[in-house]
Amino acid sequence: MSNRYAIILAAGQGTRMKSKLYKVLHPVCGKPMVQHVVDQVTSLGFEEKVAVVGFGAEIVQEQLGNQVSYVIQKEQLGTGHAVMQAADILQNKSGTTVVLCGDTPLLTAETIDRLLTCHAEEKAKATILTAVAEDPTGYGRIIRDNDGLVARIVEHKDASEEERSVQEINTGTYCFDNAALFAALEKVGNNNAQGEYYLPDVIEILKNNGETISAYQTPSFDETIGVNDRVALAEAETIMKRRINEHWMKQGVTIIDPVNTYISTEAEIGQDTVIMPGTVILGATTIGADCLVGPHSEIKDSTIGDKTVIKQSVVYNSIVGDNVTIGPFAHIRPQSVISDDVRIGNFVETKKATLGKGSKASHLSYIGDAEIGENVNFSCGAVTVNYDGENKFKTVIDDGAFIGCNANLIAPVKVGKNALVAAGSTITDDVPGESLSIARARQTNKPDYLKKK
Repeated sequence: MSNRYAIILAAGQGTRMKSKLYKVLHPVCGKPMVQHVVDQVTSLGFEEKVAVVGFGAEIVQEQLGNQVSYVIQKEQLGTGHAVMQAADILQNKSGTTVVLCGDTPLLTAETIDRLLTCHAEEKAKATILTAVAEDPTGYGRIIRDNDGLVARIVEHKDASEEERSVQEINTGTYCFDNAALFAALEKVGNNNAQGEYYLPDVIEILKNNGETISAYQTPSFDETIGVNDRVALAEAETIMKRRINEHWMKQGVTIIDPVNTYISTEAEIGQDTVIMPGTVILGATTIGADCLVGPHSEIKDSTIGDKTVIKQSVVYNSIVGDNVTIGPFAHIRPQSVISDDVRIGNFVETKKATLGKGSKASHLSYIGDAEIGENVNFSCGAVTVNYDGENKFKTVIDDGAFIGCNANLIAPVKVGKNALVAAGSTITDDVPGESLSIARARQTNKPDYLKKK
């Protein structure tokens, strides 16, 4: 959008969080709060986005990268002082500036866009995003004149008893004529209970200059919640989780128990997939159509094909094909590639392994650093022995091979096409294709041994 700018306030330490982690980096549904805000602003195509950082500036910059420009608020002297730090970047520009808080992760692009539209239609110098709160304690109050227009904003600590009874609150999100904003900021003082430079004082300054002040009242108070402590963080998490789950249910996904299902903001899920209770879907996970996931499964940063079933299992940073069955109680560790029609059964673990189409490891196996062909049978208790205490080595098993129960494949080793490894064997050398390999001590029985002893 031409001549539209955003200032994101992300400099507060957040002492009420009682945390070593910088406040705006606390995650909501797996994503830092400030990243939620930046993502919504970015979707609207602003010409310039400026993040005001202070405490933990380097960590915030590491999270946001080059998505925004940065300015430093070295001293925490209030929201007006914070916005002034963006003067070097924005002061001489003409256009419209939106000011947002980095601890409002629930605010949507749709609401920001409506605020901008209201600002333009009213030809205002400033437009305030307001909401009605059942309990407005702690919020700045919107004080209107006899005509219903915004007269001023009064901070809770500075409000009279009558003013504190007002339920329309300032959400901390504003829209300004950019030139008028920075001109008014130069006149803001700090004669208040906190000794700070309040951004809301700009509203009164503009009002006294005869400028038009408007307000857009969002119907959703939930969107405007500012997270200042762990209680509010949990509330934001609950609201975001409900929003995400409702979105996917409206897209044709069945979520049996939405209260006990957690889906990240980055996930994608296909139609007619069923998510069972206790399932956690994290990161940039994509799940296809007609799948069954859960109960009590965890999937992170993975791609799952169509018609796949994952029961009581964990899948991390892996690719799973179509018509695959995983679990119960399987662990698919990073860099695994599970091809179509594969079966991974109970208590099977894979790591950096590729399993070809139609292969199966039904129970109690470890497959690590391995390349498994198509239609391979990995029997109960068989393992790839990939680590010698210092280095990892690869196991290769060609199409159609059969690995018997409790076989140990000591990598690096290769089992050829259609080969058979006998149960209980410890394989240290390559097995040719179409061969039977037996590597175990011959059984010896000693009659009456215990009687003699």
